[in-house]
Amino acid sequence: MTLKTLLFADLARQYSLAGQPEKRPNMFSLMKAFFSPRFMPIVIFRLSHWLYQHKLSPLAKILSLINFVFFGLEIAVRCEIGGGLYFPHTQGTVIGAHKIGINATIYHNVTFGAREIDLDYSETSRPTVGDNVIVGAGAKVLGTLHLGDNSRVGANAVVLESVPNGATVIGIPASIIKQSNEL
Repeated sequence: MTLKTLLFADLARQYSLAGQPEKRPNMFSLMKAFFSPRFMPIVIFRLSHWLYQHKLSPLAKILSLINFVFFGLEIAVRCEIGGGLYFPHTQGTVIGAHKIGINATIYHNVTFGAREIDLDYSETSRPTVGDNVIVGAGAKVLGTLHLGDNSRVGANAVVLESVPNGATVIGIPASIIKQSNEL
């Protein structure tokens, strides 16, 4: 997907979550959204990831640092995140996942990362997140695991094992409290 396509998908998702699914993103609405504290961090991440993909890693890291300083949001520039990303709030969030699918909703103080110190960002020690996943405030998702499509992680849960498609998990360590067969 192109940078523009991803940003339009992110903005369309925000419109949908705000109860305006009929509203369609365009360049003017994209420029207006740049000033939203819920959308600007996504723009900064998308730009940093684009720079990383185009072998401009130093610039990517500078943008990532700006996201951290202004929004309290630390996202690894290597992390691939599908369209429709939404952060209701950003403070204290650390995203060191291998990959995140489309339409992810990630609340504040969430951590995706390795279980051990991983300075080289080994993708084999980090979580992979499916499509349409919601992760509640304060949740920790750690290690080589997969959050299945349409799964839900409750606030402050600590996820240390893979979560199947359609499951809702809560607790420390997280356990399944609901399993939906509808996908």
